[in-house]
Amino acid sequence: MAPALTPEIAARFAGIALGHVTQEYPNKPGHVLDGPEDAHTPAALHPVFYGSYDWHSCVHGTWLLARVLRLFPDGTQAGAIRAHFDAQLTPDKVAGECAYLGRPTARGFERPYGWAWLLKLADELARLAEPRWAEALAPLAGIVVRRFQDFLPLAAYPVRVGTHFNTAFALRLAADYAEGAGDAALRALLLHKAERWYGADEACPAWGEPGGGDFLSSALIEAECMRRLLPPERFGPWFDRFLPDLAVGRPVTLFRLAAVTDRSDGKIAHLDGLNLSRAWCFRALASALASEDRRRPVLIAAAEAHLAAGLPHVAGDYMGEHWLATFALLALEA
Repeated sequence: MAPALTPEIAARFAGIALGHVTQEYPNKPGHVLDGPEDAHTPAALHPVFYGSYDWHSCVHGTWLLARVLRLFPDGTQAGAIRAHFDAQLTPDKVAGECAYLGRPTARGFERPYGWAWLLKLADELARLAEPRWAEALAPLAGIVVRRFQDFLPLAAYPVRVGTHFNTAFALRLAADYAEGAGDAALRALLLHKAERWYGADEACPAWGEPGGGDFLSSALIEAECMRRLLPPERFGPWFDRFLPDLAVGRPVTLFRLAAVTDRSDGKIAHLDGLNLSRAWCFRALASALASEDRRRPVLIAAAEAHLAAGLPHVAGDYMGEHWLATFALLALEA
């Protein structure tokens, strides 16, 4: 039977996230110093998102907690999640995050990966029964929306790497926020950029996958981005052109499990995330296909194989533990 998200798995993932979202060290800040007066601790720089090794991991660890709380409001970790949100998602602490983004040197801070996750978190908080946390985060989400609106018209080219700079991943997550918030202008901008960047792509070879530090498949996340943004009647023909040989398991590079040789090495540990993010994409893409489509069982089988390879490693070494459960949750829910 295909793995699915259960209350027990969700509680385990939430326990992992609660263990690191307020763990300040070790920490990898993306901080630009204008002078010696700018040397501060992570918690002083980021009152809300100072844990989880880096800002974006803390943001999506918080998203995981919000998602688990919405799915299992009476779950074993629900009380701890609510207490964490009450302590961290407050107007004054969010104001500190907004002030940081207002620094001239923070114009490109966490672009686009952290931006996308912040909007994904805002969308999830807005769906909870308790509105106070979404209301507290709203000013920061508004800044990030404006960052997307300012940046995307200037971005002439997509970024196709398998890491944080991938633009298809950012469009994919931002689309969830735009739809949930009813922001038609943002969604139209995301769709315009997706079509401009990826609309003419065809016969993707995926020959460079995976890179040694990838946690995203450049090919699969592009397809998942287009599935999310294009109407179904337009996505189908595009997908047929983009990956025309999926029914026979090609490109073969997409179907080979990523091998992880050292989980204490942060870059190599990314490859556990690649197995999980591929599983997410394979499952999501399969859901867009008709039941009789020959590609569907191929994608589902690939998803299960990649899940089996990645799920055992969501905890253990901190280089993976501070972020992998998020991608495991995406995969299990797809």
